[in-house]
Amino acid sequence: MKRLLANIQIKVPENTFLKDPEGSELGKRIIEESIRQIDEYGLEAFNFKKLAEAVGSTEASIYRYFENKHKLLLYITSWYWAWLEYQLVFGIANVAAASEKLQRALHILTEPYSGQENYPHMQTDALHRIAISESSKSYFTRTVDDDNRKKLFSPYKALISRMAEIYLEILPNYPHSHSLAVIVVEGILHQSYYAAHLPSLNDIGQRPEDIRTFFQQLSLGTLQQFQNK
Repeated sequence: MKRLLANIQIKVPENTFLKDPEGSELGKRIIEESIRQIDEYGLEAFNFKKLAEAVGSTEASIYRYFENKHKLLLYITSWYWAWLEYQLVFGIANVAAASEKLQRALHILTEPYSGQENYPHMQTDALHRIAISESSKSYFTRTVDDDNRKKLFSPYKALISRMAEIYLEILPNYPHSHSLAVIVVEGILHQSYYAAHLPSLNDIGQRPEDIRTFFQQLSLGTLQQFQNK
């Protein structure tokens, strides 16, 4: 499984970048250092001047790859969503029972990963933390409609659609599969964030296994309640 995943090329919407960072060593260093800095300092404190100094280049060189830090955030979060979707596809490929598919999908969504052999500049454990603390900033913006028209959120939407398909496998006539999938994916991120920073808003706990148990119960309970109407 790891060998198959390592050979997959992750596709990111082209409009997130001006020059593909995967095409050069400098581009990969920019991505690696961006992930490190955003993870450590947060998006607000992150800027291209600090980034350029860290990679031994100039701000002008950074701007050849990305229009601004919003587009860079879109790039790294889009990469993470696309990577998670591949994890999900392969993780449930040979599973027959829909309920077990849901269990495995929730495990993939809640567990941080420690890196990829094919993408050493993509620290997926750091990307997991960035998804928790920063990913909503990629679409809670004034440019969201324009970004959506440019299909910049397509990797995130693809991940949501995969989750929705699992819910429809469990209950084919359920009319709110995408809405439930969004609630679960975003809820996992939010509850992880609340557990670390706003604990009065979380009574699940911080352990991934507790979070996924809660959202599995929420998912199955919601579907069961609809079926019993």
